[in-house]
Amino acid sequence: MLCYLTTIEAKLYNSIDQCWREDPNWGAKRQRLADCAKGFGASAQGGKNGAEYVVTDPSDDPENPKFGTLRYGVIQTEPLWITFQTDMNIVLEEELLVNSYKTIDGRGAQIRIGDGPCIRVAKVSHVIIHGLTIENCQKHKSGPARWVDNRKRSDGDGIRVLRSNNIWIDHCRLSSCKDGLIDVSLSSTYITISNNYFSNHRKVMLLGHSDKFLRDVNMKVTVAFNYFGPELVSRMPRARFGSFHVANNRYEKWLQYAIGGSMNPTILSEGNHFDAPDNPDAKEVTWKKIKKGGDRGERWSWTSKGDAFLNGAYFNGSGIPWEPDYTQTQYFAAAPAHEVVELTQDAGPLQCDPTQGC
Repeated sequence: MLCYLTTIEAKLYNSIDQCWREDPNWGAKRQRLADCAKGFGASAQGGKNGAEYVVTDPSDDPENPKFGTLRYGVIQTEPLWITFQTDMNIVLEEELLVNSYKTIDGRGAQIRIGDGPCIRVAKVSHVIIHGLTIENCQKHKSGPARWVDNRKRSDGDGIRVLRSNNIWIDHCRLSSCKDGLIDVSLSSTYITISNNYFSNHRKVMLLGHSDKFLRDVNMKVTVAFNYFGPELVSRMPRARFGSFHVANNRYEKWLQYAIGGSMNPTILSEGNHFDAPDNPDAKEVTWKKIKKGGDRGERWSWTSKGDAFLNGAYFNGSGIPWEPDYTQTQYFAAAPAHEVVELTQDAGPLQCDPTQGC
């Protein structure tokens, strides 16, 4: 259903969406989206100032990508703003390896990627992924493909980000993949994950490669305005080593825990809406993996600031609170938690008409 914004109604939309959705001519100004990210991924440019490339063909040929397909667009070396001519269901033959300075913009069409390997963002920078439905992603052995890294197989992640920086994932719907819905690892940093709708999955979001990969200490990720919805078990996110701002997200009835981590991550949970499950053993928002004989986590900086706790939910904080410098562009002040239900009401792909308001 299309939404037509008035001055009063605009106040109900979160700070990312307000940047572009209030303009009824957004369809003629698509690249304005690149100026709208908040948080650590705020500098992600995607295909800004590049040509528009329109996907007209949902087929996939990894070895010889055809002009008009999504794969042909994402492997090009120049900046591109990638849009879609019509609704599409894309079943990939190999992982979709996205090159630097690309925006995949699903606004104005219903775009589904699933039932095979899905999206990998590897060794690149400045990528924006917006408005896709990504589901039922599968493990897959690698075969011949253009513009490949030395991967052996896809793990069945929805979107996997590794060795990359300045990445923004916004307004996507992710569910029911073989591995994680979103994984960020191997020294990736300056990432924003926002306005997404997650459902029906066990291990939702992993931020950090392993307990032995020390270089993830520099990872910085913002998780904001997402709806963690039905039948999610854990990892919303599960973090290692780095610094993570988890703000203004809506959590509904997780089955095990919401926010977890290991290896001394710094986590600020700010202005979130936590509605615990009825299970009396799963009321705690947090989970910490502690090694035998090691630090018990008391000194880890895990802070809850202005969160709302419903149905017995509670946050187990520790350490010295982290106070981000909100004067810097990589931070943004969270809205009050009581506004989160409204701020996340349009999480997931938007039903937008490029000739009207969104």
